[in-house]
Amino acid sequence: MGSKSLTESVSNFKTKIMEFKHYIGIDVSKKTLDFALCIEGKVVQQYQSENSKKGIAKIIKQLRTEPSFQIKTTLFCMEHTGIYNNHLINYLLSCKAPIWIENALQIKQSQGMTRGKTDQIDAKRIAEYAFLFRSKIQLYVPPRKEIMQLKALLAMRNRIVSSIKELAVPIAENKGFVSQEIKVMEEKLMKATIARLEKTQLDIEKQINKIILEDKSLKNQFNLIQSVKGVGPIIAVNMIIATDEFKRFESASQFACYSGVVPFDHSSGTSIRGKSKVSHLANKSMKTLLHLAAMSAVHAKGELQDYYNRKLQEGKNKMSVINAIRNKIIHRIFAVVKRNSPYLNIYQNSLA
Repeated sequence: MGSKSLTESVSNFKTKIMEFKHYIGIDVSKKTLDFALCIEGKVVQQYQSENSKKGIAKIIKQLRTEPSFQIKTTLFCMEHTGIYNNHLINYLLSCKAPIWIENALQIKQSQGMTRGKTDQIDAKRIAEYAFLFRSKIQLYVPPRKEIMQLKALLAMRNRIVSSIKELAVPIAENKGFVSQEIKVMEEKLMKATIARLEKTQLDIEKQINKIILEDKSLKNQFNLIQSVKGVGPIIAVNMIIATDEFKRFESASQFACYSGVVPFDHSSGTSIRGKSKVSHLANKSMKTLLHLAAMSAVHAKGELQDYYNRKLQEGKNKMSVINAIRNKIIHRIFAVVKRNSPYLNIYQNSLA
């Protein structure tokens, strides 16, 4: 099924949300799955199975015995738990079942103060959430195989980079604080390990490039994103994955909120006048990458460097200006992808 037909399917489901007769909340763990069946806002049945294809098939068979139960009129809602969702998602997709994968914190905050926590209680709460907020359903559309491969490779690369840092930083910090004999021994032993890790990192990056270069759509987006000053290949790949090839977010502003770049007012009446803050629920790794892009942009001759210097001279807070630049970079990236043409760096030095 192509991305267009998948998008059309999502749109059709959204216009027919009241046709869902059953809402099933699923608490996912490594070994087990807990299901809660909700009808007209009330949980009427609960099930448990092992987290395997065989276990899931058994539960679906039991559900089919429920009066008027049909897969296509049943919404399956779960929290995002990474790879532990895989068996369940793949099985439900094979059945053409509507799936809603919601942020765990979103569900938790929607329920206010609660008492008690078990897998069965969590499944019940997820089912009730799905029913209560059915007007906000966002049906899951699986990313393309290439995006899933890039995501896995990028996760591997991040682990390698973290490992290299863990090994290399202590070596540098120990200089001058340990004996020469220990220093030489440490460098000798760690040097070979770090070299192997760096080789693995390079192999992963080659594989990432191979996937991108062999896919016309990915290659096009990859090049368009990097036409924006400050943005390099790793940020470009992360953007493609995070936005699911720019299908997940409708606008640059939405992605800016997701990345923690948009500050929100913190005030109430006349007594509370707090400083505007970005959301603590943001994707912090994406925010970090955008920070690196902003710092790269302000250190390179161009419009964003001029903007940065001008705002500092006006007395603006340094981090507020950096945040504004991050926002500008996001909007530029979305603009070049939307119009399918690279960013034009028409620059005139303001001091000229």
